[in-house]
Amino acid sequence: MANRLAEETSPYLLQHADNPVDWWPWSPEAFEEARRRDLPVLLSVGYSSCHWCHVMARESFADPDVAAYLNDRFVAIKVDREERPDVDSVYMDAVQAATGQGGWPMTVFMNAEGEPFYFGTYFPPEPRHGMPSFRQLLEGVHTAWTERREEVGNVAGRIARDLAGRQGPRDFPPPPGPAEQAAALLQLSREFDAARGGFGGAPKFPPSMVLEFLLRHHARTGADGALEMVRRTCDAMARGGIHDQLGGGFARYSVDAEWTVPHFEKMLYDNALLCRVYTHLWRADGTSRARRVALDTADFMIRELRTPEGGFASALDADSADPADPDGPHVEGAYYAWTPAEVREALDGIDEETVTAALDLLGVTEEGTFEEGRSVLRLPPAPRDGTGEGAEGEDPAEALPVEVRRRLLAARDRRPRPGRDDKVVAAWNGLAIAALAEAGVCFDRPDLVEAAERAADLLVGRHMDADGRLTRTSLGGEPGRGAGVLEDYADVAEGFHALYAVTGESAWLDLAGTLLEVVLTRFRDADGSLHDTADDAERLIRRPQDPTDGATPSGWTAATGALLTHAAHTGEPRYREAAERALGIVTALAPRAPRFAGWGLAVAEAALDGPREVAVVGPPGDPLRAELHRVALRSTAPGAAVAVGEPDDTGATPLLRDRPLRGGRATAYVCRNFVCSAPTTDPGELAERLRPDPA
Repeated sequence: MANRLAEETSPYLLQHADNPVDWWPWSPEAFEEARRRDLPVLLSVGYSSCHWCHVMARESFADPDVAAYLNDRFVAIKVDREERPDVDSVYMDAVQAATGQGGWPMTVFMNAEGEPFYFGTYFPPEPRHGMPSFRQLLEGVHTAWTERREEVGNVAGRIARDLAGRQGPRDFPPPPGPAEQAAALLQLSREFDAARGGFGGAPKFPPSMVLEFLLRHHARTGADGALEMVRRTCDAMARGGIHDQLGGGFARYSVDAEWTVPHFEKMLYDNALLCRVYTHLWRADGTSRARRVALDTADFMIRELRTPEGGFASALDADSADPADPDGPHVEGAYYAWTPAEVREALDGIDEETVTAALDLLGVTEEGTFEEGRSVLRLPPAPRDGTGEGAEGEDPAEALPVEVRRRLLAARDRRPRPGRDDKVVAAWNGLAIAALAEAGVCFDRPDLVEAAERAADLLVGRHMDADGRLTRTSLGGEPGRGAGVLEDYADVAEGFHALYAVTGESAWLDLAGTLLEVVLTRFRDADGSLHDTADDAERLIRRPQDPTDGATPSGWTAATGALLTHAAHTGEPRYREAAERALGIVTALAPRAPRFAGWGLAVAEAALDGPREVAVVGPPGDPLRAELHRVALRSTAPGAAVAVGEPDDTGATPLLRDRPLRGGRATAYVCRNFVCSAPTTDPGELAERLRPDPA
């Protein structure tokens, strides 16, 4: 018999709808039930593509005996962290403070007021590796609740006060200047893995926001070291097992420092961010590899993640059924890993020399690089020059014959596929919209721009109300329960800005402005800081607020970037003032942890460069207007605000007003820091004006 989760829209919650555990969704009714029965609350937080979440569900939540004990002595609440990032953030802070680490599944015990008193992550069904079993944990918490209630209450109250006390007005320093940006570059260069790309050791996550900072810093200053770190990292990731060499797209992270063996889940946000990084790298150096990876990633998102409604699904699972045992338990990486025999079977009929070369090129060995003699496909290490290209400048992936790739992909497509989380998350779709719009214009792929517009239409039609308030998620076009958080408003505004720059449709700029008005009125404090939840959102034990990047740009710095862009388009100083005030947090954060301030540092680069404002005017369909527009959009100028439209359009957006044609021809205007260059009708001259001019 299904439990209460059967009525939810989150795929992760629906995965637990048939558990014998009497789950509640996060709701006032659940806490009222805990008060009525005088029981502690078990909060379990995860997400649908989380491998260990599936493991714990299979081992413990599906066990009737464990469920009976749990139902009798606790009120159990299940939360999808992607649907309720506010709940996840508050209690993950507590878990990390108490245990020194965090992760999912997150397991928290609390009282009926939401005050936590015991924490953990995954617990096994039997004691091992120094961990109690989940049943032992439940018994221990029950004993403490019934026999040491006063002590439990004191602990819960103290933790709640500590969490609430972490907030308060800030006296912000000024935004980062050239010296602070240079210091961040120096610190990142010290943490850079010159041999293998990326930063730090295993596990290695794609450092997308840091790479954007480095690309913008190079564009503004000409610092070759910044671009070299991006090249080496992007090349290493593209060659590694973290990158799907057959179907495109990237996995969540690499368990080793060499990018060889991934944690196989594929997240929309990673692929959107990395599509944009590789597109921006191509703008900087024009390599065929950057172009190929950007387009492969864009095509992966459209082919594998697009929903029937036009949005983009959240993720593909890490786990799937073993091809040798389709009805057996799901296994991590089963869809992606290969034995030499499986490769040979897929390539049956192809000559032995080609098959042997393919095995060698893709790193498939008898010993295997993964588990049980299976290998994750990868390309060989980069040449010593670190460019990512072969000796003659070709992309080494081109050494794999088209027929070999086609056969391997066809064989893989016959395997049981990983599950997909069809939930549409507003913020992540905003990231995808920006990535696809920019890739479409850079690589002359109008279908990518059309896909971005369709996703944006879904957000406007299903996630956004008349007052500009966002719902965070939807499933099958039906809005979810959770209100939009700061990153939703910021990332969707960023996506709408990108669409405006590419299409010239002023409605996208207007919609971005509507969202940013909500940011300023509902998420901003009097001191200029930004909260992750609106001032009228559900009250938790702490109002979450975090300026550091995680897997995605922090809502704080993403909003700062969107405000800066909107100021450039509209000329309204209040947006710029709000952005600069909030950007001061990066000055405080970056010296301690530049790897967690990447997007804020990238926004600071745009502020230091202007950002440049480019207005292109000319008749619709005019080839010169199209070429000037293309040059502007392909520029590396950090955060450049680009607008295109007709001359003398009295209803045009502010950046386009009073921009006449020059000599009757399409014309481009470039302004920066309240100073405008002479108008030009020459695409080459426009490109030159948008190049960096290091001081």
